[in-house]
Amino acid sequence: MTNPRYRLLQALHCFNAAHPWDHNAHYHPWILRQLPRRFDRALDVGCGSGDLARLLAVRAAEVHGIDADPEIVDRARELTPAGSSAAPVTYTVADALDAGPGGSYDVITCVAVLHHLPLSEALARFRAQLRPGGTLVVVGLAREETVGDYLLGLASVPANVAVGWAKSRGRTVQRPVSMTAVTRPAEASFGDIVREVRRVLPGARLRRRLFWRYTLVWRLAS
Repeated sequence: MTNPRYRLLQALHCFNAAHPWDHNAHYHPWILRQLPRRFDRALDVGCGSGDLARLLAVRAAEVHGIDADPEIVDRARELTPAGSSAAPVTYTVADALDAGPGGSYDVITCVAVLHHLPLSEALARFRAQLRPGGTLVVVGLAREETVGDYLLGLASVPANVAVGWAKSRGRTVQRPVSMTAVTRPAEASFGDIVREVRRVLPGARLRRRLFWRYTLVWRLAS
């Protein structure tokens, strides 16, 4: 007999294929609420199609987006209008740990990317790139491990269906460009992430969230 949880996940997968919506973009307004109204330089790590980078450009003097996927970076460039009133956005094909624009940043964002990277090295890299008084905001994925993880995931199912149905107005729709980037499942549990974050970024605020995500906010003292 098929596992009930497996059947539920298969049904959810079929629903999401017909009524897709971007779980990461859902947290973009929340990310902006964690940031100052104005700042100088911003770095969006794993920028994908550039949706968040373009939002940051409304508040920043300059924004740099980096992603290891050349195809999605090309799409980000196509989707970013030139000569707008927002700050310029530069997109670079780069590995988050080995390359990318130099210098330091007032804001660093990283959405659904941290689980693609070596955790300790990535956190240390972000800390080194952040200016005094700067803010790091992460929206990440973690492997379900505890009863609490599974219960929150279960609660996300009806919420996911409701949002997907509302956004698609009950019709079958195409996936947003932002959802065409390469993905992979998370390997580290939320507990693993919390322990490492507390070691590298003392004082960081972490919280489990709906839609199979967690959030992290850390501000470097001035």
